[in-house]
Amino acid sequence: MAETDVLIVEDEPEIAELIAFHVRREGFAARHVASGRAALDRIRDDIPDLVILDLMLPDLDGLEVCRRLKQRAETRHVPIVMVTAKGEESDIVAGIELGAEDYVTKPFSPKVLMARIKNVLRRRDEPGGGGADAEGKLQLSGGALVIDPARHVVRVNGEHIELTLTEFGLLLFLAQRPGFVRTRDQIISAVHGKSTVLSSRTVDVHITALRRKLGELAGMIETVRGVGYRLAEHATIEE
Repeated sequence: MAETDVLIVEDEPEIAELIAFHVRREGFAARHVASGRAALDRIRDDIPDLVILDLMLPDLDGLEVCRRLKQRAETRHVPIVMVTAKGEESDIVAGIELGAEDYVTKPFSPKVLMARIKNVLRRRDEPGGGGADAEGKLQLSGGALVIDPARHVVRVNGEHIELTLTEFGLLLFLAQRPGFVRTRDQIISAVHGKSTVLSSRTVDVHITALRRKLGELAGMIETVRGVGYRLAEHATIEE
């Protein structure tokens, strides 16, 4: 099996060296560039398996790098983990909207960063890229939560629960990629369509109602402050 290739895009040498050390310790190959333009040039020549992307870069910022990578058919599939400074919630939201898979904020724990990286790679390697067949049944958390899109049925610990169309669509959208953050705008687009204009508050109200109906499994839906929601990473999809 080929070695997993990770490209680190970071202009601070100490941080880049720290990330590279931990990436290599996990058995991955680590390459490093210090600018956005250098990243695009390197990726054009040799596409990595994953990109760790600092958003604050000296020439071309990380959001623009992310945008260009996700626009190209050759690199659209490459997962991106963003590295941001604290307080850059708008950048985090923008990055996720552009297609980044996850993020960590500085100062970060190397253990947390590596957990995010491995989670992203694991989801990438699952059938369907970590999602689920629209017609397939999802079983999560050891079967405690079962979602059947074809029959529009949700069961919690074997008991059928009644959900509205919006609640069902919201839960299915989050469940297709456990551990991945979804912004409120992404949720609205997935559930109601891209042309729909709804307030963020509307999404929060639906989440509150959905959590109430999930009962003891309500905690599976996690709030990511300033960004959106995700289904807990432990809620893995089972075959």
